[in-house]
Amino acid sequence: MRLLMVEDDEGIGEPVTDSLKRAGYAIDWAHDGREAELSLHHDVYDLVLLDLGLPKVDGVKVLTQYRHRGGRAPVIILTARDAIESRVIALDSGADDYLVKPFDLDELAARVRAQLRRRARQANPVFAHDDLTLNPATHQATLKGEPLDLIPREFSLLQALIEEPARVFTRRELEEKLYGWGDEVGSNTIEVHVHGLRRKVGADQVVTVRGVGYRLKRCE
Repeated sequence: MRLLMVEDDEGIGEPVTDSLKRAGYAIDWAHDGREAELSLHHDVYDLVLLDLGLPKVDGVKVLTQYRHRGGRAPVIILTARDAIESRVIALDSGADDYLVKPFDLDELAARVRAQLRRRARQANPVFAHDDLTLNPATHQATLKGEPLDLIPREFSLLQALIEEPARVFTRRELEEKLYGWGDEVGSNTIEVHVHGLRRKVGADQVVTVRGVGYRLKRCE
């Protein structure tokens, strides 16, 4: 899952991004409204954490323009504005949740999970391929009906592959799905995650297409 954090306060942005990275999310950090607009233009995010009092472009305007362009990712507002009027404006502009600063990181993580579950139920079925199943809403995967114990990035890797099982993903494409802008990604990081996933789902399930990348094996 890839998230976008839009926050100009380093004292808030750093602990939030660090906490969500430890939870296994890939997270990018935009520091002002203009940078947020450019980031959201590509529509690659599964969820957005948005401050309202931003430099350059106000958060409500960022949100309104994003929804006007058809952006559908859940948006959680993180703001010091606690007036009812501010809540109403943000929610009417397309926000899905509203959290007033200061907030607890565990509560934020729970709200993120809730929004992602809701989005998964609305947008995605349970994916099935050969003996594998993956449920984005419950964050569970099985092999021949048995639960798989996947670390977060193994789950994200499997989700990327099972959503488009005929597609060959390049290493770069997988890095973009599993990591954020500022994350250090080693030259063999994707290979390590592929190796870990193969150990749990079977070496033949994830196919290496030499010189291109990876895909799931074809069903017979």
